[in-house]
This record gives sequence, C-alpha cells and structure tokens, in this order.
Amino acid sequence: MNIFVRKGVFFVVISLFITLDGFSQFIDTSNERVKTPLAVSYKKIGTLKPRSTKQIESSRITVGCETLDRNHTVWDNYKAYLPSLGVKKIRLQAGWAKCEKVKGVYDWQWLDEIIDFAVANHIEPWLETSYGNPIYEGGGGTNLLNSLMTSPEAYAAWDKWVEALVLRYKDRVKEYEIWNEPDHPGQKIAPETTAELNIRTAGIIKKNQPGAKIAGLAFASNSNMDYLDRFLKVIADQGKLDLFQWISYHSYTLPPEAAYNDKRVLGLKKVIEKYSKNILLRQGENGAPSTYIPSFALDKYYWTEYTQAKYDMRRLLGDLGHDIETSVFTIIDIYYNWGNNNAVLNTKGLIQSDITMAAIRPKVAYYAVQNLASIFDNSLELTSNFSYKTNAKESMSIFGYQQKNTKKQLVTLWMDSQTPTNSFATTPTEITIENVNFNNPVWVDLMTGHVYEIPKKDWSKSGNSYTFKQIPVYDSPILIVEKSIVLK
Repeated sequence: MNIFVRKGVFFVVISLFITLDGFSQFIDTSNERVKTPLAVSYKKIGTLKPRSTKQIESSRITVGCETLDRNHTVWDNYKAYLPSLGVKKIRLQAGWAKCEKVKGVYDWQWLDEIIDFAVANHIEPWLETSYGNPIYEGGGGTNLLNSLMTSPEAYAAWDKWVEALVLRYKDRVKEYEIWNEPDHPGQKIAPETTAELNIRTAGIIKKNQPGAKIAGLAFASNSNMDYLDRFLKVIADQGKLDLFQWISYHSYTLPPEAAYNDKRVLGLKKVIEKYSKNILLRQGENGAPSTYIPSFALDKYYWTEYTQAKYDMRRLLGDLGHDIETSVFTIIDIYYNWGNNNAVLNTKGLIQSDITMAAIRPKVAYYAVQNLASIFDNSLELTSNFSYKTNAKESMSIFGYQQKNTKKQLVTLWMDSQTPTNSFATTPTEITIENVNFNNPVWVDLMTGHVYEIPKKDWSKSGNSYTFKQIPVYDSPILIVEKSIVLK
C-alpha cells in the first residue's frame, strides 16, 4: 500500500506486486479494479475476493497458454499472473520441434520450467503433443497449417517423442491432447487419418501412463457432425473408445450462446452418444479479442475490453451451465510474426501485450475471469431439478447451481440474444425460481465483482419457490446467490 499527500488530502493506492523467480508483475487488488458505467439502485455491500490457485482445490476451467512452443509469447513475461487468476488448468502445445532440434536429442529445459512452475502453484498442465518436426524428412511443420507427418521415419520419430514426453512428465501431467484442429480448412486432414493418429498416440500415452486422461480430436469446428462421426467410427471399429476421456472442440460463435443447439455443440453430444456413454465433451479453446483484428476467429468486429470480458464470461458460464469442461483463450495477446512483413497481433489475451511480447497490464477480462474463477470451482454442482419462469421479453441464459456440501444456492443470469455490446443499461426483470433455497440472497455483477443487497421488498418465498422482482439484468452475467457463498 502506498500513501501520499496532496494539498492536505491523503491518497491511498492499493496494489499488489507479485515476485516469482525474480520477476515482478502488477495486479490491481482494489475493490474498484474494474470501472464500468453500470448503475443499479441496490446498496453495495462488498466486492468479491479473488482466490489464488493455491486456495482453490479444483475446477473445470482452463486458460490457454498456447504458442510458447513457437515463441509467439514469452512464458517469463506473464507467468506471475497465473496463480492470482485462480484458473486451475493451462493448455500447452508441448513443442516437438522446440524440444528435438537434433535428431534423438531432447532439450526439455523450456518445458521443465513451465511444468514445474505450474505444479508448484497448484496449476494442472494439459499437454498437446502436436505439431510436426521438420528436422525429419516428411516430418511436417511447426504451425497449424499443413504440419502433419508424411513419412515412416517421421512417424517413428513421433512415437519416440510422445513416449519420451510422457515418461518425463507423467508424475506431474495427467491430461493430454493429440493434435490441434486437424479439421481446419488449412490442414484438411481426413477424419480417418486423424482417428488413426489419435489411436496411435493415445496408445503410447496409456502404455506409459495408464491413468492419463486424453482428449481426442481438438476439433476446430462445433458443427461438422460428419467429421466427428467418421472419426469416432474408426475408433469404435478398433475397440479403442476407452482410450479417450473427452472429445475436445473449439467453439467460436456470435453470440456465444449460438453454439448450444442441435446443429452445433448439442449435436456433437448426440454423435458421441451414438458411440459411447462415457466420453465427454470438452471446450478446449475459445475467447474474444479486445480490439478489432483483421484475421483469426471472431475477426472484423469492433471489440473492446468490455465486450471481450462479457463474451469470455458468457462462454465459460454457458459451457459450465451445459455441464461441459471449458477453456478461455488466451492468457496474453499473441504476436504472430511469420517474417516477410507478415505479422499480426491476436488480441484475445486476458493480458495486454504488443509486438515485443511484453506483459503490459491485465485487461478487464482478466479481472472478470478472476472473479468467475473465485466462485465456479468444483465445490459447486448444477442443480438437477432447477426450473424457472420469467417475464423477460428478450432471450436469457439462466442456470442454477448449489454447493455440494451445504446445498446453498447460486443462479447465473444474462441476456443472450445479441453479441456483447458496450452498453451497461439494465432491464428490470421478474423471475421465479423453483426448487431452491435462499436465506439471504444478494446480487453480484461478475465483471466488477461488486456485491449488492437485494431489498426484501423485491423478493418473496412460497415453499421452495422464490420470486425476484425488478432484478437488474443485462448482457453480462450477474448472480443471485446466497450471501455466504460470496462474502465470508
């Protein structure tokens, strides 16, 4: 805390400097860390207190730490932000070509530093074994497009790479993924080829680490049912479905809720259920930019930090509300510099960066995800018999949760008919929620983390039914939650 005086007035600046391995970062820890024009008539009674990864036992939320294998971000520049974010998992490409620059010789130092830091801070690494390695003839490339191996020598080297990776990290890594976005139009890898690669690689992982959990596919699409069906048919025909815990997919849609229908994510679930009752869906990569970007997913829209934060929260909570493990892409802006004046900054990061790849500052979305992660851990479960009715004229997403041990209740609400806007105008809404139990419900804005008292005149109870009147709702997630869950 820094205190200084100007013209007889005391000013207090609250800040937190995190020092890890000699590297410092700044994170605002004040109650006003996110400023918005949101105005509600309720009395503010507190602010959510973020929890570090050491304070959260487990959750189903991942934050992307991709592209370190290709040096498009710098680990040391942002690692100090991860423990305070409170997200318990990170997704990484393990970087075959970065680890094996000389045939048969593996240099693990860069990856050791990441894995060891994560484990020391109670963060679970999720390793993806792709991409290829051009030191081998037919070894493929190091980037997303046209990178698959094509020669027997390269596949034999791939097998050795995967085995070496698992043997080195099996005591610290429990989750794996095989190959990123094989269905991407730039790769055009046939589903049958992808299935064979997944079976081959997952078999090596399981042989050396029987308890490993593996995500198959890493689907670029959330709507190509034919690709998924053909992929799973190969695996089922070979009796290898039990190799996989999840099918992972990437789900970039506008608005985010457009993903949850039978032509997209819910359709993927039905295809999986045709083959297996045990394999789950996992959303492995998704997030919005904070600025206009000319290319990449969700491009050519005039994003801001507010709309980015709204999108990221809506996607995370939409996934969790549909009982899907989820991920936010990505921790920091990614600088894709391919040379020959071909470079672009992908501003989907929770942390602002630039072409130097420095960590400049946390964005609004960092604090919004931090707020969300502090609450939505594995101590919560979806309420099985949750139901509601509302007088809202616009479409809304509404999900019910309860604490597993106390059965205390939490409800998420937001307007979902539009792509997130920069408006903070709220609409008074009446909602009746069935089969819940509140003693002291409060209203929480997840973006700012501010907690407000709901006046007693605005809610009533009849049996297990609660009616809330004039509840402010807008296109960013808010909570109606038992006070003791969010304020200790």
